[in-house]
Amino acid sequence: MGAIFRREMGAFFSSAIAYIFLGVFFEIAGFFFVNSTIAYGTTDLSGTFGSVFLFLIFLIPLMTMKLFSEEKRQRTEQGLLTAPISITAMVLGKYFAALALYTIGISIFLLFALIIEFFGGVVWATVLSNFVALFFLGAAFIAVSLFVSSLTENQIISAILGFLSLLILYLMDSIAASIKVEFIANILKTLSFYSRYNEFVTGLFNLSSVLFFISVAVVFNFLSVRVFEKRRWS
Repeated sequence: MGAIFRREMGAFFSSAIAYIFLGVFFEIAGFFFVNSTIAYGTTDLSGTFGSVFLFLIFLIPLMTMKLFSEEKRQRTEQGLLTAPISITAMVLGKYFAALALYTIGISIFLLFALIIEFFGGVVWATVLSNFVALFFLGAAFIAVSLFVSSLTENQIISAILGFLSLLILYLMDSIAASIKVEFIANILKTLSFYSRYNEFVTGLFNLSSVLFFISVAVVFNFLSVRVFEKRRWS
């Protein structure tokens, strides 16, 4: 797994992907920091954390679109499938590389908090709670996007399908509201990513929501492993 992780991290930074992702993410986060926090003269970063959710739906599929689909397009997938490593190690190596790049991106929020701390005061418990939520939200989103990438060799299709998948998860509350069967609507509400993330933004640390995001990441990484195991034996 370590070798795959280092390989993918090197690929991120030897291409434009890491720089584009980090540049766009920092610019978006900075925009919301200025307009949601600085402009109002507040030390509350909740507005900044809350605003970035929607943009992750666009950025994460762009970051992960080539991790599996590029292997298929360049016909290097068979080399990975026949390498002396397990499929699980291969999938997790790519997953943790994407998660590491994402973590570098969201670390900008800790810098924002330090800036505010210098001029005023920050409720660090709230900041860290929001940071943890943002981390695990991204962990779940990356796993979903990677699974989508494992299904196609076309990077553009991977990005589009990843975006649509995350958009559906974002709109889960609206979808639930349109369902007339209460039982089904309640199930969909429990799957709402935005509602769970928004709990942290409003200052409520909910361990069940953290476990939910971790469970989603585990399930979709497992599905990615199953996709490649099926290919190895077919």
